Amino acid sequence: MTGAVSKGGSGKVAVGKGGGRRASGKGVGRDAVGRPGAVWALPGVLFFACFAVLPMLLVGYLAFTEWDGIGSPHWTGTDNWSRLWHDPDMHQAVWLSLLLTVLTWLVQTPIALLLGVWAAGRQRNRAVLSAIFFLPLLASSVALALVWKQLLDPNFGLIAEIGPTLGFADGDLLGDSQGAFGAILFVTAWQFIPLHTLIYQGGARAIPRSLYDAAAIDGAGTVRQFFSITLPQLRNTVVTSSVIMVVGALTFFDTVLILTKGGPGTDTSIVPYLMYKNGFQAFDLGYASAVAALLVVVATAVSLLLVRLTGFSSMRSTREGL
Repeated sequence: MTGAVSKGGSGKVAVGKGGGRRASGKGVGRDAVGRPGAVWALPGVLFFACFAVLPMLLVGYLAFTEWDGIGSPHWTGTDNWSRLWHDPDMHQAVWLSLLLTVLTWLVQTPIALLLGVWAAGRQRNRAVLSAIFFLPLLASSVALALVWKQLLDPNFGLIAEIGPTLGFADGDLLGDSQGAFGAILFVTAWQFIPLHTLIYQGGARAIPRSLYDAAAIDGAGTVRQFFSITLPQLRNTVVTSSVIMVVGALTFFDTVLILTKGGPGTDTSIVPYLMYKNGFQAFDLGYASAVAALLVVVATAVSLLLVRLTGFSSMRSTREGL
């Protein structure tokens, strides 16, 4: 069939060569093509409401009660919050959490950034080494913490051999305040640097090669290209990685529980562990809920502040003019 049949007016259908049909007229625009309806978001919204919004509302309510997890919650008003404000253990936990967050960012960001840019190369050996380097991402935090717990055992672990070299004559790294905190920092970096390396690798591979070719023609070396091209092009990637890293460090828990249990003493008792200790060891779920609510507010505020101060919310393109 080679002829064409069409009808005038809006909203009609035209039949072209080969019997094909095309929409024409009002009501059929570019914005209406391929856009899913709101009903498609319903499963995700319900899931988020049931497993995120509802638990947070429940925790917010329990933060104003006294509850041991067995009987009915007893409303106490702001007693938990007043206790939270004057609790010296909470003050120490907040300081340790902030210190861990800052050191986590300072240690992980430059290493992950450099490794990500290096792993973005196309050479075969880089692909193999990257695959081996990303293996910690396949295991859970608890499993990895148990492995490191054995390695850091002062009796038969690896630390018993290398402890004296590191300044721990008895090899009891986890029994020392600074050693235990350093061990937590090292284990978390070892586990999560591959994740952020993967993020930076994807960002580095999205940088147009033409920028580096033009810089090379102008005589720019590798170091100059890194600071003048790679870093500016990765600014949005840095913000994304930093938000994930900061929020993760503020809510970090399982490795502390397995490695040190907040010890020695309370020298590694960060805010999430303090929440666990009060809720599931002391059965003071009202106070633990207040700690959890404070943690949610602080983590959300810090992430929003990072997005706001870095200008990430404006979503400016790093590839304008290309």
